[in-house]
Amino acid sequence: MKLRTWIAAALIAAPGFALAGEPIEGNWKTASGATAAIAKCGGSFCITLKSGKHAGKQIGKLDGSGADYTGSITDPEADKTYSGAGTVNGNSLRMKGCMLAVLCKSQTWTRL
Repeated sequence: MKLRTWIAAALIAAPGFALAGEPIEGNWKTASGATAAIAKCGGSFCITLKSGKHAGKQIGKLDGSGADYTGSITDPEADKTYSGAGTVNGNSLRMKGCMLAVLCKSQTWTRL
């Protein structure tokens, strides 16, 4: 039993060990309460709303790996696109959209 516990702990702590896919992939609850799905599309990750008033609308496209991603984010209410970034930290995704790299808004999404 001790050997199995040690092996499991070693695998989880091993550098580069990932359970499945990129950490950003999956379903997320947005700050407005809608569900957004993030999935590979080509060499990037597309963000598509799955629920709420704008269900079915693609609201972003990000590139990156690990915990840090950059690209574009669209505010579906205003239908305006901004330079964007996302940072994954466990089950939290901090999304940031900026206009002119000075005026920025951030929100935190939660993994479902």
